[in-house]
Amino acid sequence: MEELVVIARIVKTRGLRGEVVADLLTDFPERFDGLGDVIVKPLLGDGQREMKIEKFWFQKGRVILKFAGFDTVEAGETLRDSDVCVPEADAVKLDEGEFFDWELVGCGVETIDGAVIGTVRELMRTGGTENLVIVGEGKEFLIPFAESICIEVDIENKVIRVDPPEGLLDF
Repeated sequence: MEELVVIARIVKTRGLRGEVVADLLTDFPERFDGLGDVIVKPLLGDGQREMKIEKFWFQKGRVILKFAGFDTVEAGETLRDSDVCVPEADAVKLDEGEFFDWELVGCGVETIDGAVIGTVRELMRTGGTENLVIVGEGKEFLIPFAESICIEVDIENKVIRVDPPEGLLDF
């Protein structure tokens, strides 16, 4: 089964015509231009369905989506708490040295000396430099995802090598 990339998460309905409001989970909102078919997958439970976006627009940092065949508020409500996905093959191509959040999650993190720190749980966005949230041996670490600290990011082998400044890993 092909891997999916989440580009939005449906959080509520809007209006009476089946439209839904979704949080953007992509750094490339322009990708909705010309996007027709997507896969909608509920957060809980099984099942996913291929759906067609009839129209969309942006409002207050979110995207409003109207799917074909979903024409009532009740129909839209069935999509609440679902991810809007595209196949990995259709993901936006990144420049060298850029990574999708989902590519970083699950990577092992070690120092340049080979000491294991833990595994990336998520990439936390705070408005400035993103931070890797790393879980290891009962501890949680925040490491800035900056080139000066994250010396090597090897997505293929799921390893990130860091050169942390003194005190960063102390608790």
